Amino acid sequence: MNALFTGLVAFPITPATASGEILEPDLQRLVQRMETGGADAVGLLGSTGAYMFLGCKQRRRAVAIAVGAVSIPVIVGVGALRTDAACVLARDAAAEGASGLLLAPVSYTPLTEDEVFQHFAEVASASALPLCIYSNPATTNFTFRPDFVARLATLPTVSAIKLPLPPSGDVLSDLRAFRQAAPGLSIGYSGDWGCKEALLAGADCWYSVVAGLLPTQAAALTAAAMSGDRAKADRLDAGFEPLWCLFRDAGSLRLMYAAANILGLTAAQPPAPLLPVNAAMRDTLASWLAAGIESR
Repeated sequence: MNALFTGLVAFPITPATASGEILEPDLQRLVQRMETGGADAVGLLGSTGAYMFLGCKQRRRAVAIAVGAVSIPVIVGVGALRTDAACVLARDAAAEGASGLLLAPVSYTPLTEDEVFQHFAEVASASALPLCIYSNPATTNFTFRPDFVARLATLPTVSAIKLPLPPSGDVLSDLRAFRQAAPGLSIGYSGDWGCKEALLAGADCWYSVVAGLLPTQAAALTAAAMSGDRAKADRLDAGFEPLWCLFRDAGSLRLMYAAANILGLTAAQPPAPLLPVNAAMRDTLASWLAAGIESR
């Protein structure tokens, strides 16, 4: 199992101007905050990083900034509509010093398993970096079955999978199915409100949105859950519950921009056509932050 994809991977927003130019000091500030807070790796240009809203040059620039700002590994999202573009992004990430890649089968037209396999095979061959399968059916309309993941795991650089929380809510059974199908892969979960249970069930990694802004608290929760300390994990997770409610109601991307603004980390706004959260939601978020999450 590749140790790169274990523990806490923190996903920042990508602060940028309205035209998509990366705000270097802001991105440096965010990723350095993650390292100081105890994240094991930075998950750059994931969905929280709004990767599909940025061009290849902007994405390469973001990688260069992040890699230059921290000593922890940087795992870079290289999803793109076209396979050749994803290959270019993979090579760019490697050239800028990334430690690993994250690949989702992005497509306007729903893809077959054979098409996804070919896509992964070509991107995996574009660099020697270890690659994590990014399963995000809500945005890609593609579902990774355990048997298909086993097929992808035969590609030499495929090392991990980032899974969503299962619709059934039965994380233990979901984890067991993927473990049995692809025992050599690191298996981690996203969907912050359910990742405590995933880690307690034995998942290898938490791919965390909240760790992109509150890494100290997310790292403490990760450590408690991965050590099997349910009482402590439950207590730490309960401190996040108001935020988990907001995430479930409105998604996390817009909320993370609002939180970063409230915390004074950047003035960047979500890329158009996304709009900032409404005033009521921002007020709720601000109240929760002001109530002392930094000390929990």
